Amino acid sequence: MQMPELDGLEATKIIRQRGKNGHPVVIAMTANAMQGDEERCLQAGMNDYVSKPINLEHLVKVLEKWAVYINNGK
Repeated sequence: MQMPELDGLEATKIIRQRGKNGHPVVIAMTANAMQGDEERCLQAGMNDYVSKPINLEHLVKVLEKWAVYINNGK
């Protein structure tokens, strides 16, 4: 979410507005998880949300879910 010049929320909004490359899956990953962050990410157009410290089982489930989505062309 936090990047040097453009945060993940703004980057996602730009990706969604341009839409030239289809609809890529965007998954938020943040270490500074605060109440309401997940909702803000989803409202910005992200598809999912993972907070640190990473729970490997949860991360695998999220990635598998979106891999199935992509592979099914949806």
